[in-house]
Amino acid sequence: MFRDIAVGIDGSPASLAAAHWAAREAERRGSGLRIVHAWHRHARPAPYVPLDRTEHEWAGQLLQEAVRSVRGAHPGLRITERLVCGATVAALVATAADADLLVLGSVGLGAVGGFVTGSVSQRVVTRAARPVVLVRAGRSAADEHLPAADGVAPEEIAGTPCREVVLGLDVSHPCDELIEFAFEAARRRGTGLRVVHAFRTPCGAVSDPSLTIPPAPVPAAPAPPALERAEAERTVSAVLRTWREKYPAVPVTETVTEGRAAVVLVHAVKDAGLLVVGRRTDGRRIGAHTGPVAHAVMHHAGCPVAVVPHD
Repeated sequence: MFRDIAVGIDGSPASLAAAHWAAREAERRGSGLRIVHAWHRHARPAPYVPLDRTEHEWAGQLLQEAVRSVRGAHPGLRITERLVCGATVAALVATAADADLLVLGSVGLGAVGGFVTGSVSQRVVTRAARPVVLVRAGRSAADEHLPAADGVAPEEIAGTPCREVVLGLDVSHPCDELIEFAFEAARRRGTGLRVVHAFRTPCGAVSDPSLTIPPAPVPAAPAPPALERAEAERTVSAVLRTWREKYPAVPVTETVTEGRAAVVLVHAVKDAGLLVVGRRTDGRRIGAHTGPVAHAVMHHAGCPVAVVPHD
């Protein structure tokens, strides 16, 4: 039995897109949806609050507008609402701790594509003990599916196949929570899972031959890229073997590419429905950082990004 999915809203188009994404995910999981809005009192009334409203009244109105929008689109979904007076980041982190998943909105970069994660969503991702999904503004239900054929009515879009789920896999630190999250996401959507691993060769970091520094003498020459690729492919297959057996209905594609992991992943998710990446914690400073790959894809990936914390 899944716990509820939670979504933080703030009245922005991005948070409304996140609320509807969270509602669809809750329906897939058979769970409920908790819509949360955190607000706090200012010494002076905030400029965005209408003159005929108190800050509390305005916060309640924003929450009710989001709830009505989601209920109108998902009439059978169990929805609870929560208005919290307090620091936004702390309230959302506490909400995530009691939920199966926390969903937040992100502001799009327009024609360039991708995310600009705000200070709130960035800090919540780095502190949350549960997975957090970031959804960019303007994301709709149709974006989760492959392009529909001409003449398909809007209500028929849900019947078209879902876009694939992409998992960014670091074989040096494979994590059960991360891999299971990705397989479950693909299973629930009835779609495929593409597992992407990026590797670097010793010479791969240098793009300008003029910057190459002659290496010091070593007993053996570095392995050619083809051998490194073959070894990486074997390792990826070995890591996924048990998971393939556990999820036989999920088609899995393994992609091993030479290059920077963040760049490879951003390119890999151009037509994806969801990207799943990990965020390592050390048990002492949980959420203290996201790591360079997660940080980069949070800002530049065009599809929703799930960041899964793990040891």
